[in-house]
Amino acid sequence: MDFSPIYQALFSLWYLIPLFLFVAVIKTPWFKGVLGEFVVNIFARWKLDKDVYHLIKNITLPTEDGTTQIDHIIVSVYGVFVVETKNLRGWIFGSPNQRTWTQKIYKHTNKFQNPLHQNYKHTKTLQALLGLEENQIHSVIVFIGESEFKTPMPENVTYGMGYVRYVRTKTQPVLSPKQVIEITQAIESGRLARTFKNHREHVKHVQSIVAEKQNKQRCPKCGSDMVLRHTRKGENKGQPFWGCSTYPKCRNVIAYENSC
Repeated sequence: MDFSPIYQALFSLWYLIPLFLFVAVIKTPWFKGVLGEFVVNIFARWKLDKDVYHLIKNITLPTEDGTTQIDHIIVSVYGVFVVETKNLRGWIFGSPNQRTWTQKIYKHTNKFQNPLHQNYKHTKTLQALLGLEENQIHSVIVFIGESEFKTPMPENVTYGMGYVRYVRTKTQPVLSPKQVIEITQAIESGRLARTFKNHREHVKHVQSIVAEKQNKQRCPKCGSDMVLRHTRKGENKGQPFWGCSTYPKCRNVIAYENSC
């Protein structure tokens, strides 16, 4: 049998391979995170005076138990703004005191850690590093993507360019120009270098936390061990969750809380 027509047809479609790879990459959580951070950077440079607001991005800081990563820090006389970015679609439900929030896309529901709680560790790490008072540091959450809040949100939980408006609401100086320079220098000197090695060490730290949690997780429904699994399909493909080890006998699941 002559396979040459098939080979020729496949060869003629070689240019589609990069397209398929590109589509696969843009659907990954990694790419969504990078895109979200890029959008936040653009808004900050476009709408905030760089002589007043000093943007520092992608910071890895040492902590007592490892490291923590911060998407963006904005330093000004009006305080230090710690910005956490979320690139999600669908309806978003949540309140400040809930441990987990809900993302709903049509009939699909996903739980994720309350970003206010997630950003709390970031603000406390910076507060300890810089010796700041409570009124000198601000937590800001910004959602990027085709999402919509379906429950009332506090003013520091925003969408898109709304985080810039929130930053601008702080008009009372709480730091001197000299302190702004010192704080910016302290963050730059205290951060870990943006190298593959440090990123790998941070990932190992997060994985160790996951392993520790996995050893302690018990199914609240049947008492069996919970194991860390990942969503295989849909918009949240690749995202982790806790599933009962006796599945399908017990189908109980628990939201995974990212500790980084």
